[in-house]
Amino acid sequence: MLKLYSLFEATEHRQGEPDPDSPVLVFLHGLLGQHQDWAEVRSRLTDFPRLSLDLPGHGQSRGNGCVDMDDCCEQIVFAIKAALQKEGMSQAHPLILTGYSLGGRIAMYGCVKGRWSSLNLKGLIIEGGHFGLGDEAARQQRWQHDMQWAARFRDEPVEQVLDDWYQQPVFSTLNDAQRQQLISQRRDNLGTRIAEMMLATSLARQPDLLAELYKQPLPVRYICGEEDQKFRQLAGNSRLSVYAIKQAGHNVHKEKSGAFTHALRECICSFTRPEKQNQ
Repeated sequence: MLKLYSLFEATEHRQGEPDPDSPVLVFLHGLLGQHQDWAEVRSRLTDFPRLSLDLPGHGQSRGNGCVDMDDCCEQIVFAIKAALQKEGMSQAHPLILTGYSLGGRIAMYGCVKGRWSSLNLKGLIIEGGHFGLGDEAARQQRWQHDMQWAARFRDEPVEQVLDDWYQQPVFSTLNDAQRQQLISQRRDNLGTRIAEMMLATSLARQPDLLAELYKQPLPVRYICGEEDQKFRQLAGNSRLSVYAIKQAGHNVHKEKSGAFTHALRECICSFTRPEKQNQ
């Protein structure tokens, strides 16, 4: 198995000895993203060890194919274990997994399907991740939607497709400068690889995860932007602990990295202090 690219950043210790129980914060980006999307958030969390991955078909993992969500989870587990081993850490070291959008869906899927069972996960933090579609008609509609975008990514210049991609309603809170910045950051993606990943992990192929998520012993927290109407409503109806970030849209960790990191710290605190672990 090809190993996903990963970036491990050690704890910055100002006083005393390193805490061997300090959880490693693992970050999964969204579609079209890469590990560097989390750079600003990671720079605010230097008191924790941090591990960021490039998902299959993205960034420096663009050579990795992906068949489906299970395959993606398997590659992530392999990469995490390899990173821990390289750093001299036990594979039983505590981890906290944060996923944005596609990364959030993968995180929830892995939890529900037991794909993280060989890892010592202490909690999940989901940013703008969809729980799943409730009926077959919605799944079929989504599949047609994803097939159309995948065809465009395969056949058209990436920058041209991205210009339309970021005009979708979910990105309506972006201004022109933010939209152009994202297009500039994403133009190095290979359209064929993005198309493959889009179809392999399509929301149309994902089961509705929410009911099973409630049954998991792992605590789950949800972060969304107050201005992201679609995902704020999904989160509000979920019965999960939700952090709605003011003046933020779908991509909270990029738009409001300081407020996002503050919410992240609160989530981490609730995971690491058992008396506060209330689902």
